[in-house]
Amino acid sequence: MDLSTKYLGLDLRNPLIASAGPLTSSADGVRRLAEAGVGAVVLPSLFEEQLTQEANRDSWLAAGGADSFPEALSYRPGAAYEAWPHRYLHLISQARAAAGPGVPVIASLNGVSPGGWTNYATAMEDAGAAAVELNIYYLPGDPLIPARDAEQRYTEILLAVKAAVRIPVAVKIGPYFSSPGEMAAVLDRAGADGLVLFNRFLQTDIDPETFTVSRGFRLSSPGEASLPRTWIRLLHGKVRCSLAATTGVENWADVAAYLLAGADAVMTTSALLRHGPAYAAVLVGGLASWMQRKGFVTVAGLRGLMSDEANLTAPGRGGYLSAIEQATHAFGAPGALA
Repeated sequence: MDLSTKYLGLDLRNPLIASAGPLTSSADGVRRLAEAGVGAVVLPSLFEEQLTQEANRDSWLAAGGADSFPEALSYRPGAAYEAWPHRYLHLISQARAAAGPGVPVIASLNGVSPGGWTNYATAMEDAGAAAVELNIYYLPGDPLIPARDAEQRYTEILLAVKAAVRIPVAVKIGPYFSSPGEMAAVLDRAGADGLVLFNRFLQTDIDPETFTVSRGFRLSSPGEASLPRTWIRLLHGKVRCSLAATTGVENWADVAAYLLAGADAVMTTSALLRHGPAYAAVLVGGLASWMQRKGFVTVAGLRGLMSDEANLTAPGRGGYLSAIEQATHAFGAPGALA
């Protein structure tokens, strides 16, 4: 049974990737995930705001030193005050050692505006990252921002990072575009080595008792997988870059379904947080058992079998009408659910 796959041009021993989260924030966590059998790990994000804050702090220290003593120009805070961007580079090298040679370590860079912070990708590469996942967490709050201006920002950030590094760059995006397929094609043409579908944006809610707006973050559930799975089905074979699935993975069947849709790799954080790092072995083992039962010898042999490229019915108007008719027949009178 061959579970190996390629993602971003990297050779993975299997398609399961531990995505960014608390379990990948330490070398020990990465080691436990690697021992449990993941194919790769994505480290937690380093944020644009953190890099900007550090740059401002360094500028302030340098400016203050210029007015006092020459020795102050070379002063930098010691290890006790070491900022997260510096510690992040240490995490990359430590995670590489903990993961071992067969498990690539992918760094994550999170930002929303074109600027010098993207150059930090070079430091990630120098520290040993096998690739960079570019998490563009951008929801325009101004209703007057033109859609094209918002979308152009993704391309500008991608081009800046691609110009800074030689390693592969994946772009993690959300589904909230007027045409997600076109956006995927635009990023593909701009040089993205992979697309991660989809980012789960923080959504607020209102408590009518306390009159407060909540900003809590919830783990994903299997019901959320249908949206990214639909778009992976549609994009498989239509873009050059790799496709990674994320969101809604709870068991091996979710992994298998994503692969059948056309994913090159399947990421999860929520399932590993619920059940622990060792659960990766359950997911990989379940996938292998299912493949053997269904007669698949390789992951490549099953990838995309249920994609739109395989000439299966696409979720257009016909599929929508059919679904409404089935639901109406099962649950209510004609037109009740339209």
